[in-house]
Amino acid sequence: MSEDTRQGTTSGATGAARPSAMSAAALAEAYAAGRLNPSEVAEDVIARITERERVLNAFYVFDAGAVRAAAAASSVRWAAGAPRSPLDGVPVTVKENIPRRGVPVPAGTALPNPPVAQENSPIVDRLEEAGLVILGSTTMPDYGMLSSGVSSRHGITRNAWDPALTSGGSSAGAGTAAAAGYGPLHVGTDIGGSVRLPATWAGLAALKPSPGLVPLHEPYTGRAAGPITRSVDDAALLMTVIGRPDRRDYSSRPYPAMDWFGGAADPAGLRIGLQLDAGSGIEPDPEVLDAVSGAAGLFAAAGARVEVLPPFMAPEQLKGVDDFWRTKFYAQYSRLCPQEQELILPYVAEWCRRGARCGGVETVANFHRMAEIQQAAARATGGFDLMLSPVAPMAAFPAEWPMPQRDPALPMGHISFTLPYNMSGQPAASVNCGFTADGRTIGLQIAGQVAGDDRVLAAARWYEKHRPPSAVPDWGAVA
Repeated sequence: MSEDTRQGTTSGATGAARPSAMSAAALAEAYAAGRLNPSEVAEDVIARITERERVLNAFYVFDAGAVRAAAAASSVRWAAGAPRSPLDGVPVTVKENIPRRGVPVPAGTALPNPPVAQENSPIVDRLEEAGLVILGSTTMPDYGMLSSGVSSRHGITRNAWDPALTSGGSSAGAGTAAAAGYGPLHVGTDIGGSVRLPATWAGLAALKPSPGLVPLHEPYTGRAAGPITRSVDDAALLMTVIGRPDRRDYSSRPYPAMDWFGGAADPAGLRIGLQLDAGSGIEPDPEVLDAVSGAAGLFAAAGARVEVLPPFMAPEQLKGVDDFWRTKFYAQYSRLCPQEQELILPYVAEWCRRGARCGGVETVANFHRMAEIQQAAARATGGFDLMLSPVAPMAAFPAEWPMPQRDPALPMGHISFTLPYNMSGQPAASVNCGFTADGRTIGLQIAGQVAGDDRVLAAARWYEKHRPPSAVPDWGAVA
């Protein structure tokens, strides 16, 4: 990708006029003004999917007929002046592990007879109540335990910028769909970076929210669901729909009202921690560090007090969480018959089997590593308004690789910047801050304090509007 190709507007505009590439805000405005209707948009999105899906492989379930029917119903509501919400008729996708009534949930595996969802997850209920058009369910790797789009069921999901590169994961299809222009809004899940990693490797905006802000059907320590979009404003719009409490998620709590559109917050006077050394995992590439340091320099130039944030997660803590996850999923893997075990992706199967080596005492100790990281993150970051860091220590790797490190015996060395904020519950966003010399995208992580999700997105919006043209993705160039 050349320097000229990367140039775009400083606001991160799509650079394309077709409806499938329009932002959610632009579509809502066009619907309200009568310039477009949801059926017209759905047809263009279907055409875009037809153009690219054979190569990209972002969908697990996509039913063009169902999309047309939902869009037609929305068009009727708009014509009658009775939309369910301002986003009625806007296309959206959901990750395959977010249950939709009547749709199987295979969790990325090739296991036969996957369970069929008997009811919608809270996220899907909120989307349907607001009238959004659900395009389908996007792909994920086996058990969601890879940071790529490699799956025993789906094959390989590829990067929309360059199909030779990884989509990221585990919200693999969501990231690819967002970058490819399969409509503007996409929902993924994240337990160690799984919405932020696809975003960083595809130039997107994403948010890992505070616990329970986006209610889950199956809450779990560190797990969250959040938006993956081409712009921060679209991420904020999606949060207005899905960021509401639901009693089905025991981690839901009455957060203060979020001001999702408080403007491009002025960083003057903010105390910002800059972390370039995670203290564990893979050493960041120099190009990644340069891009993140440049972004921090913009905040400093605008009047923020930027200080070094020292490492606070030790290698043994990273390994402990990785080993606990191995044991957790080995418990599932071990219940499969030998023929079924052979269907699991070999990398994931080997990763799981190593969990059998952890005895009861070690497993309990590994479980408590999550609380240790939570405490360390809260203590280290408590005096800061925001924290800046890389999302990942490297740019996108080949699509065929399950992980950036190809040895399943190694801990997940690429999540040392993202994992702590899952454990602490602090919101963390990703926004593109540059490109490598060979054109691969680089993500800036912006984290904040629990319940400060709107302030994190405001900072991401400010950076998005002030970043240099060389850091702006040109979505018109995504063929």
